[in-house]
Amino acid sequence: MMLHIPGVLTPEQVTYFRQRLAQTDWVDGRASVGEQGAQVKRNRQLAEGSPLALELGEIVSRALMANPLFFAAALPLRILPPFFNSYAGGEHYGLHIDGAIRTPKGGMQSMRADVSSTVFLSEPEEYEGGELVVVDSYGTHEVKLPAGDVIVYPSTSVHRVLPVTGGERICSFLWTQSMVRDDWKRSMLFELDQNIQQVRAAHGDSEATVGLTGHYHNLLRMWAEI
Repeated sequence: MMLHIPGVLTPEQVTYFRQRLAQTDWVDGRASVGEQGAQVKRNRQLAEGSPLALELGEIVSRALMANPLFFAAALPLRILPPFFNSYAGGEHYGLHIDGAIRTPKGGMQSMRADVSSTVFLSEPEEYEGGELVVVDSYGTHEVKLPAGDVIVYPSTSVHRVLPVTGGERICSFLWTQSMVRDDWKRSMLFELDQNIQQVRAAHGDSEATVGLTGHYHNLLRMWAEI
């Protein structure tokens, strides 16, 4: 399941992020990937665990956890501290699949990467190219969103970032371990949750909505790993 979530970060937060990131020193993005990923990755990142990465990452994590759509879609158990990257001058990231297990610096517990998220911090008109391309069983999807918006997709997806041929593309990216590891099960739970909310908004609570809500929670009870 791919999901576009608008306005996760406010315009004021985006402006603050851009101001802080304009004053930082980036490092080679290959520092955070394995041998295979390093062959196709050409970009720059904030150093993992740096004070600025931790400060801005905490803002991103809080905003995502407070967003009802993200929570319903990802069913997060834990979020890896977000990364930040920059692409310019033809930089790109070739086709790859994110590693299954992520071990953050600082002695934090390793986690399984179930859900990948990209938080856009540059407006689409600020750069040329740089589309996130996600390939799944339904085809190839190109994503280029307004600043503050997020795209959420399964970490099992093959994806890439096309070369940025003009301007600069700045984003945050992160991985979530879900309470429900299977994407198809998460998709069914998300669809059921959204339909329950629509029925409640249109008709209020009733015996039927209580029953559907109970069905949702019983499925979650059966599938969740915590």
